[in-house]
Amino acid sequence: MAVRPVRLLLLRFSSVAGLVVALVAAPSAAVAAPPVTHPSISYHQWTSGDQFEEGTSSGVDEEHGALTFEKATGSLVYHDGGFGFPTRTYETATWTSPRYRPGFGLTELVASWNADTPAGTWIQVEMSGRTNAGTTTKWYVMGRWASGDGDIHRTSVGSQGDSNGTIAIDTFFSRTHVALTSYTLRLTLLRRPGVKAGPTVRSLGAISSAIPDDTTVPVSRLGGAEGITLNVPRYSQDVHLGQYPQFDGGGEAWCSPTSSEMVVEYYGKGPSAADTAGIPYADPSVDYAAMHTFDYHYDGAGNWPFNAAYSASFGLDTFVTQLRSLTEAEQFIKAGIPLTVSVSFDASELDGAGYSTNGHLMDIVGFAANGDVVVNDPVSPDDQGVRKTYKRAQFENVWIPTSRSGGVVYVVHDAAHPLPPNVRGASHNW
Repeated sequence: MAVRPVRLLLLRFSSVAGLVVALVAAPSAAVAAPPVTHPSISYHQWTSGDQFEEGTSSGVDEEHGALTFEKATGSLVYHDGGFGFPTRTYETATWTSPRYRPGFGLTELVASWNADTPAGTWIQVEMSGRTNAGTTTKWYVMGRWASGDGDIHRTSVGSQGDSNGTIAIDTFFSRTHVALTSYTLRLTLLRRPGVKAGPTVRSLGAISSAIPDDTTVPVSRLGGAEGITLNVPRYSQDVHLGQYPQFDGGGEAWCSPTSSEMVVEYYGKGPSAADTAGIPYADPSVDYAAMHTFDYHYDGAGNWPFNAAYSASFGLDTFVTQLRSLTEAEQFIKAGIPLTVSVSFDASELDGAGYSTNGHLMDIVGFAANGDVVVNDPVSPDDQGVRKTYKRAQFENVWIPTSRSGGVVYVVHDAAHPLPPNVRGASHNW
């Protein structure tokens, strides 16, 4: 499992999609909101031509509903964070979102994006906010991303903390008594001089929240997905122990890319045989996912938006958000969409797990008839043993409270599996 310290410490840590039940109803109308434990959660994204036109750009064009590199309007000398590539000069173009007001004073924010980065190109995502004191923060780097490793080593950026907040790998945390009433995202597209293709960004968004400290939450009511299990492929991270130790020590820490790869392949996507031809191990797509989600500053493969961006590199729509309950999670399962969730627990808190973790990723793939949670948990000695069922109340309490991850989830879907309606009466968190 990946050791990814959680919020309590202000740190971190090919199969065709189908169902194993005979019949699943189409996504239902929006369900009524259950008692809202965490009301102050808001996801917002820009993901269409009309939405991108709301922002301001310099050298960026909107083409076919995506942001593309039209012309260089600046340059950047980049030294690759000291990770090995020589210092290079890149042409730049930028797009800046309109200011977004979530309706509360946010204390945490995670950005995520869907981008294509051909050879010689990469992107940088930044965030700036307006504080409750009426001041504007600096620009915080939320991530530097490329799908390959031929130009830069994708990385989060450390040592950004100031009096307003700090960045813990992929998450902005405000300082005590500071909250952001609004935020702006800035996207920089970069390419080497002489490279004709540029990055393409299909969506850019952020989940913002201000969740009160809690250690437990009440068990949620059933949401209608009982008895449905999605046919998500099963991959064990433990099968990869010792493989490619330069990537966070090998498979023991690959819970996030293993979980991401299972979902990617549920949709019939994933790396090609040519992509994995040089990997001499069983289930080579898991090794490939670990290599291509690896954050060189964090020195791990558990960066949340990097995993979402990896899945998006296969043409899927992805984002990071926070859910409030398993009731909300059930709406995705009813829509045929598995979820990758971030949890932490002692062995005594989750019957049947058999291990403890302060940061772990697994996939919710269904629900038992009584509402218990069916998962693909990559901590297993083999692929077959990945499928497990955990008690509903226990699972909710190792996922939803702020002492765990605050309900963090990767959402990955394709056009054949549209998102379910948001819960009525609650702010949109997808």
